[in-house]
Amino acid sequence: MSSFKDMRIVDNFYQTSSFIPMPTICISTMNPDGSFNIGSYSLCFPYYIAGKSRYAMVLECRNTSNTCMNLLRTKKCALNFITDEKETFKEAVRLGFPGPSEEKMKDLKFRTEPGIADPSDPLRPPVIRSAFQVFECTWADELENASKFRAEDIDDGHPGPYNDFNGITSKYGAHFILYIDKILMKEKYYDAIVNGVKNTSFPPVPVDYGYRDSTNFWYTRFPKFGKPVSEPIPAPKEADISSIRFAADRCDDVVKFTDEALMNFVKVPRPFLKTVLNGCVNWAKENNVTLITNEHVKIINDKRAQEKAQRK
Repeated sequence: MSSFKDMRIVDNFYQTSSFIPMPTICISTMNPDGSFNIGSYSLCFPYYIAGKSRYAMVLECRNTSNTCMNLLRTKKCALNFITDEKETFKEAVRLGFPGPSEEKMKDLKFRTEPGIADPSDPLRPPVIRSAFQVFECTWADELENASKFRAEDIDDGHPGPYNDFNGITSKYGAHFILYIDKILMKEKYYDAIVNGVKNTSFPPVPVDYGYRDSTNFWYTRFPKFGKPVSEPIPAPKEADISSIRFAADRCDDVVKFTDEALMNFVKVPRPFLKTVLNGCVNWAKENNVTLITNEHVKIINDKRAQEKAQRK
């Protein structure tokens, strides 16, 4: 007999049928009259994280919301990651309920300031000053031809047809793939990431548990957990040189590796070995090298280190 009960899956299952730890963020957008709107969301997560020309988040929201309407029109937004103070979360809950933008915003408790992506762009919304980080984003409306959707077509939901993953995705639903244009970070946390994170370096992030009832949103303040606890990553096992040679010989018909060069990769986790070797092969072809030596690997590693430093 199972130790679990079979929970019925219904609309908004993340709120009604489960407990899912999520972030609480406030998204700012520009209204048609030039004022700005802030709405609160939890369904916003990393989407493109590597191997693409740009990085991206994905936002899921009601297509009748002010945020959706503004994104369809302006393509721009700012994802403001708030801290967990009680008054801050109270304001986030207030901003999360549906209603005319002008009514919600007239009593706004948050102070705002211009972002840095393009302060002269009237479609760029302000950011929340008390946020510990902000992602300034642009909607990737070219994906799945999502630019065809118009806010004017939404009344009591959208009549369709719908897209699968970007734009209007159901009568009342929308998904927005948001390119990250800038990541803004408060100095304290910027320094921690650049210079080394300690268990005292983490921002006090509220954790929204997804589930809510008819009267309350439920969340946990950061101090309830105490300071973050680190768990060391298991040291990668050294691969046998013969297995690395086997993989390397199959990367390319022309470019090959010396044994000394391959010794640099004995601690590379197996799932990433092919990617690392292919990166070396690509560098070799760009530089007219047919036999990669230990010296070449050092040059490649230095190049990667420089690129990583520039991204910081």
